[in-house]
Amino acid sequence: MSFEKGNATIRDVARQAGVSVATVSRYLNNPDLLASATAERVREVMESLHFSPHPAARSLATNRTRTIGLVLNEIGGDFFTPLLEGVLQTASAEGFNLLIFTSNQPQHAGHSMLGPMYTDGLLVFLDGLQTPELEALHDAGHPIVLIHQSSPQQLSLPTVTIENKAASRRLVSHLIEEHHRSRVVFLRGPEDNEDSFWREAGYREALDIHHLPFINELISTGGFDRFEARQSIRALIRRRVEFDAVFSGDDDAAIGVLQALKEEGLDVPSQVSVVGFDDQRLAPFLSPPLTTVHAPTDQVGISAVQQLVHLIHRQPVEPVILLPTTLVLRQSCGCR
Repeated sequence: MSFEKGNATIRDVARQAGVSVATVSRYLNNPDLLASATAERVREVMESLHFSPHPAARSLATNRTRTIGLVLNEIGGDFFTPLLEGVLQTASAEGFNLLIFTSNQPQHAGHSMLGPMYTDGLLVFLDGLQTPELEALHDAGHPIVLIHQSSPQQLSLPTVTIENKAASRRLVSHLIEEHHRSRVVFLRGPEDNEDSFWREAGYREALDIHHLPFINELISTGGFDRFEARQSIRALIRRRVEFDAVFSGDDDAAIGVLQALKEEGLDVPSQVSVVGFDDQRLAPFLSPPLTTVHAPTDQVGISAVQQLVHLIHRQPVEPVILLPTTLVLRQSCGCR
């Protein structure tokens, strides 16, 4: 029997090679598991029959979609570009497609296109799914890696994040030691955001180390958002709250801080130092260039995909990957 290119099926290959369909499937997905002679026989038959497995059929045969999902509540802002680049490049290198799901109110991922029928595993960014949804997917045996959030205690899901507290302590200490700032505003991120929690912890530690009081009126909301940060700084100024520095929480909020200070006639950095966090690509181009903390956001995406691929292949993973951050000094704090 002769076959035109693309007409042969996996059953035809198995029959002519004298092996089971499962053996052909195993060759397609992990040929190293077969004896060399068997693998060579299957390969030769596939070539002689011009066999090319259809991706959908291959997925059905192997219970693998070769697709991973990324769940996050939003995708806007400069922060997400390097994260997505890291995820995309690594997923592609590992032979996986990427399915992105964004929603402010995710609906039962176990019944969506992110469930086991459509993806081999999920990356979940910072509250992209609620705990009951994570539990349902975990109970179904679906591989999950968390990004920028800790695992619910009862699930012990692996997580990839960055070091926030020590870097924030160094950043605020720099303002105090090198620029003699003593009334530093801290703008919190979104409520229950873990990055914001640890950055505030570092801020508090720096004050304590330098014997400065924690002052409630110097704490406000920034939401990791330039518009909210702008409003917060304008409100502090109009309430006549005295301050000589602002730790904006992240670089996006720093944009709003710089705008508000300019609108109110305050010079940066001679009157007020401004610092951010993340070292987004726009940070060196702000006026003045922004002192910040460099977070390896692309490496977060890379490491998260690598962890997920290990889970998919039932290989061991690290419970927590905490990537280091570094201080980047520019003019906005007063450095030259």
